[in-house]
Amino acid sequence: MRLFIFLLLFSSCGYSAEYHIGPGQPLANIADAPWATLVAGDTVYIHWRAQPYKEKWVINRQGTPSQPISIIGVSNGSGQQPVIDGNNAVTVAGLNYWNESRGVIKVGGSNTPADGLPQYIVIENLEIRSGRPPYQFTDDNGSTQNYSNNAASIYVEKAANLIIRNCTLRDSGNGLFIAANGGQTKDILIESNHIFDNGIVGRFYEHNTYTAAINITYQYNRFGPLRSGALGNNLKDRSAGLVVRYNWIESGNRQLDLVDAEDSSVLVNHPNYSETFVYGNILIEPDGAGNSQIIHYGGDSGTFADYRKGDLYLFNNTIISTRSGTTTLVRLSTNDETAHMFNNIIFNTASGSSMAMISGNGTFNLNNNWLKTGWRECHCSPSGTINNNGGNIEGLDPLFNDFNAQQFDLLSTSVARNSAGALMSAVLPAHQLIQQYKLHQNTVARPVDGALDIGAFEFFDSLNLDLIFLDGFEL
Repeated sequence: MRLFIFLLLFSSCGYSAEYHIGPGQPLANIADAPWATLVAGDTVYIHWRAQPYKEKWVINRQGTPSQPISIIGVSNGSGQQPVIDGNNAVTVAGLNYWNESRGVIKVGGSNTPADGLPQYIVIENLEIRSGRPPYQFTDDNGSTQNYSNNAASIYVEKAANLIIRNCTLRDSGNGLFIAANGGQTKDILIESNHIFDNGIVGRFYEHNTYTAAINITYQYNRFGPLRSGALGNNLKDRSAGLVVRYNWIESGNRQLDLVDAEDSSVLVNHPNYSETFVYGNILIEPDGAGNSQIIHYGGDSGTFADYRKGDLYLFNNTIISTRSGTTTLVRLSTNDETAHMFNNIIFNTASGSSMAMISGNGTFNLNNNWLKTGWRECHCSPSGTINNNGGNIEGLDPLFNDFNAQQFDLLSTSVARNSAGALMSAVLPAHQLIQQYKLHQNTVARPVDGALDIGAFEFFDSLNLDLIFLDGFEL
């Protein structure tokens, strides 16, 4: 206890401190940490306990690049994360912030702490859940409130240089909601999280994640199905500078819904708005999951001038559909959108003719993909253009390691081995393919054994002593 008081004194003088919360720790409750006065370098450790923490709060302080403010969950010996449960939660005393009904944990937007732009914040290793109707909470005035439909496990009103890592986000309207806030929200990393079981039954407007920012990267995350009966998408985004790489994204109305920044001219006019990079992912469209389109790129607001009108680079993904009916790979909203589709495995369990590349609009450039024999350009008469630029391979089975066990790495006899084309110069050097997803919420270096394989996984021959790994990875 003396050490803890000593750290508190140094924190008040501008020195960083550690605050430990939980059973047997100096602080018993989340409310005991000094959320209104955290300084750069401070770390709040929330330790696992058998009962969920029924507390909610706002984070609105500033760290630095070398000394972020970190909120870190400490798991128990079995790996169970501390749980922050929004159902019947109580707002931490001494904080005053608006939009309490929008989230269990809120980032940015408060009177106490004084409002500013939260920067260099890390939220890690927490299970955050149950921010949705009919759940209720007690606000900072002691009144009972209902969560709104669009509440989130983590609601980011504004932030810069924010990392959300290895969290479980579930049982909320949105698992994660990030607002652009006039372009203030920027440089966001969403990494190694498990996001599932979100959405509102019967509604299309809430999603596993719903984000808008300048420069946001999703990597190593596991996205699972939404709540039963919820109609939202899995990953919905309205950002400028979006990168989606090395994720597992399963189910949802669409797996990816990448549309216009409908309420931010700053994002629409940002130079990164017209380029989106999606690579190294496993996208799974199960039967009966809603919309038959896997990816939507362009816009949905009806304000066509704000649509992305740019280039979607879609490469080295493994894309699976088990729909019994038809599937469409990509919907491009207008003829001003272009998809560059190369080095992907597109496999569907229905007949090859059940899989179409586009829904009608846009330009679709296709090369060096594995496609099921009989695939179609469109289940329609397209107004857009499909350019078959060669190198594509057709067959009945790409020869996965174990399809039924969702082990989508390749067998040694797969024709997709060593059949990929060179990466387009437009994606280099920033998006060199040097990682691959590891089940689950992890990554490993992508092996190098000669020519690149098609799909999200490079074949690994453990007997090849000449195998070389690329090492070093930097965001």
